[in-house]
Amino acid sequence: MESNQDKYNFLYPHNSYRGEVKPENLVFNANLQEFAQKVSYICNLETGGKIPPEDAYKQIKSLWKKIKRSKKELGIGKEPLDNNND
Repeated sequence: MESNQDKYNFLYPHNSYRGEVKPENLVFNANLQEFAQKVSYICNLETGGKIPPEDAYKQIKSLWKKIKRSKKELGIGKEPLDNNND
């Protein structure tokens, strides 16, 4: 008999983070994994004929805007400020 934790782990797999360990990177990684999981579900629903392609597109576009906003708010990809060159 499967436990609820086994079901959760199956439905929401989580991989260990192996990049540079900084709070913003860890948060973005979690957001990115959630994004990927949701996109996978949407694609599977569309492939299975459960939602129309236009709905799938709109949902994925909305998720993309959220992950893009997350990246910007967390400062991912920006050069850190160098306070030594005053």
